[in-house]
Amino acid sequence: PYTTLSDLSTEAAPAPTAAAGATTVEFAVDGLTCGHCVQTVEKAVSAVDGVESASVDLVPGGRSRLWVQGTVDAAATREAVTAAGYTFVGI
Repeated sequence: PYTTLSDLSTEAAPAPTAAAGATTVEFAVDGLTCGHCVQTVEKAVSAVDGVESASVDLVPGGRSRLWVQGTVDAAATREAVTAAGYTFVGI
């Protein structure tokens, strides 16, 4: 399953997860400007329990896209992005 930002409400509880397997969820992140920023966010989010992979589509100085695959917990993903020094925009 693939979930986009438009599928999720900003008031929603943590992003949906697939009980029988992994799901991919798209988030938005602000503040990334370079490849090092991408690596920092991917590493931080990959360390979250249940995350199988994390990848970022960099938009330097704009709103980058973060794709997280696995058993995705939006609150834990938000914490990881924020702890890495970036702004988690959308769930």
